[in-house]
Amino acid sequence: MIGVQSHALLERQLLLQLGDRLKRLRKAQRLGTVELAARAGMTRNTLRAIESGDPAPSIGTYLRVMSILGVGGDLALLAGDVLQPAPAGSAAARSRHPAPVVHVRVRADPTRHQLQDLQSLALHEEAVRLAKADPAQVQQAKDTLQRWLATGDVRSAALWREWEDILKAGAWRKVLARTRRAQQLRQASPLVTILPPETRQSILQQVGELKRGVTMGDEMGDAPEDQP
Repeated sequence: MIGVQSHALLERQLLLQLGDRLKRLRKAQRLGTVELAARAGMTRNTLRAIESGDPAPSIGTYLRVMSILGVGGDLALLAGDVLQPAPAGSAAARSRHPAPVVHVRVRADPTRHQLQDLQSLALHEEAVRLAKADPAQVQQAKDTLQRWLATGDVRSAALWREWEDILKAGAWRKVLARTRRAQQLRQASPLVTILPPETRQSILQQVGELKRGVTMGDEMGDAPEDQP
């Protein structure tokens, strides 16, 4: 069971799903990124970050995009009193019927390599945080990279050469993006070698929980696995 605690990977998955939903809505309404960004008063890069589920943009920035796309009410429902207990003495409070309980099940789609991408992204986000907090760790990644380059593996050489520039410049955004190239770089990454084993194990455990499905509601815990 998962207790009521911070679940970093679950939060990341929710943001990714929100970004994907907003992107689908924009395309369904035949809005280009230039037009939507202009209407929301933001740059295209900020809009791309929102559609990528980036946690950096503020909640107000997300809300502006949601409002333009017609789903601002979703957040208004969460912020309002609709889901609060009925006032004392009211008919609803005196009702003998049990209060409704809403459970939401969150699960990454394993058929679209979603879990693999999410795991890779989470590992690199943790590695980047560690590298920023302790720049000496970057040297460890550089040493690992040089050992790999010495093997002469031509299949990964181009990616490793690109990693040389990334580690030198600290160009972390390049490997944390949701692009095909960023995925390729993460697959050939020396950066995750600096992660402590317990950090890696924690992320892998959270990935396993998302694979089974996580139910959020009054209590949050593992959802039962799908029945055949």
